[in-house]
Amino acid sequence: MAFYSSGVEYGIHSLISMVDANGDARDMSVRELAELQNVPYDYLAKIFTRLSRAGLVVSTEGKGGGFRLARASELISVLDIVHAIDGQKSMFECKEIRQRLALFDEKPPAWVCDGPCGVRSVMDSAQQRMEEELARHTVLDLARKMFRKAPDTFSIEVKQWVNDRRSKA
Repeated sequence: MAFYSSGVEYGIHSLISMVDANGDARDMSVRELAELQNVPYDYLAKIFTRLSRAGLVVSTEGKGGGFRLARASELISVLDIVHAIDGQKSMFECKEIRQRLALFDEKPPAWVCDGPCGVRSVMDSAQQRMEEELARHTVLDLARKMFRKAPDTFSIEVKQWVNDRRSKA
């Protein structure tokens, strides 16, 4: 079972799609993003509601409407997106097993409860490191990584694809 929902992946890819090869943001509708990525429109619309509430995107007016990034792509971290979509999750919930050993007859000795649980400490440290890593990477970082791998024409093809959809609407 995945720790983060598929919505996190959809949200990250969507925000990457809203940045061009130069790092400039482009307005896109949820429908365009859903069609471009072949993901369910209704689910992506709910994700964009969360992204909007978190202040990562703002709605745009005009023909068809849509969204744009609320701040520069280099200022939106992967952790921002994760928190917007899935909330702040704890990857571990300590049940204080150390206090429930059968040989304690329902009352653990003081030494057992002295200080934080060692297992919890390790898990909290792991979560902190994971979140630090997610915070290090931005939408711009990921977009640049994608465009470095893609042929030079890819950015033009995406722009043309979007323009074609808009001209048909």
